Amino acid sequence: MPPSRLAPGTGIVNVPGAGLALRTADGAFLRIDTGHADGEALTKRLVTGEGGKGTEANDELAPLVTAFEEAGYAVPEAAGPRPRPLRGHTVLLLGDTCLTAPLARFAAAEGADVRATEPKKVTELVQGPAPDVPTAVVWCLDSPVPEGLWDEADRLPGLRVGWLRCHREGAHTWIEPVASSPGDVTSAHVRLRRLAATPAHRELAAYWAGRRTPDTGPHPTEASAALIASLLTADLVAWAAGERHRASAPPARRRLRRVDLRDLTVTEHPVLPVPRVAPMPAPAGPAGSRP
Repeated sequence: MPPSRLAPGTGIVNVPGAGLALRTADGAFLRIDTGHADGEALTKRLVTGEGGKGTEANDELAPLVTAFEEAGYAVPEAAGPRPRPLRGHTVLLLGDTCLTAPLARFAAAEGADVRATEPKKVTELVQGPAPDVPTAVVWCLDSPVPEGLWDEADRLPGLRVGWLRCHREGAHTWIEPVASSPGDVTSAHVRLRRLAATPAHRELAAYWAGRRTPDTGPHPTEASAALIASLLTADLVAWAAGERHRASAPPARRRLRRVDLRDLTVTEHPVLPVPRVAPMPAPAGPAGSRP
């Protein structure tokens, strides 16, 4: 078995007057108690894999190295290229090329099997059996969403298919939460939440319904398109990993993001699914009448 090295993102810091500390990949500092072992030898062992193999010094380092391994701060030396988080996952892309082209490159670089698709194929996917391999559909629009366009795709999470989308309204591109299981946030939920959050709900509803003047942009530039594609790729990685690497809130499946195309600022907004409303009870008949 190859020797263990410090895990990616971690490092050992020699603190003057305080000995060694471990900086974790998340930025936390942990004091290292080396006991009777030599701190310089431990550092060399975890950085280079060397450190007196078969010697007394190695016997002193062994339990420390084991402790690093058990805590996840040391891993066997990589025998090949870094793991790609989307390997074994299929990503189906459709929409406007200015956004799907960079997204295809980024997702493929993370190991995804990227394929172009079209709306009728999404409908076939919804109506068919669940895919044999983990699959996500990403639909990118450089315009507002026409009414009803995403209604069929909102059923994808019921098949455990990832469902991720973005669209532009004026100078803002909205990246909606990735949905992958029943009860996750769909595009219909986002619309309802946004209508409920604004006093201009009538105006926003009319805008979405197409009662507006022709679009004048701004359209994504190469830089803003790359930013949007990067954020979408990050959501795909979170979906593939089950979000186990993200400790902060809100998680990708509960996060609505807005990208301002004018200055490339990104804001996050928590969003929850909208529960189904129970049907209204049947009206009571006239007093004294029998059903």
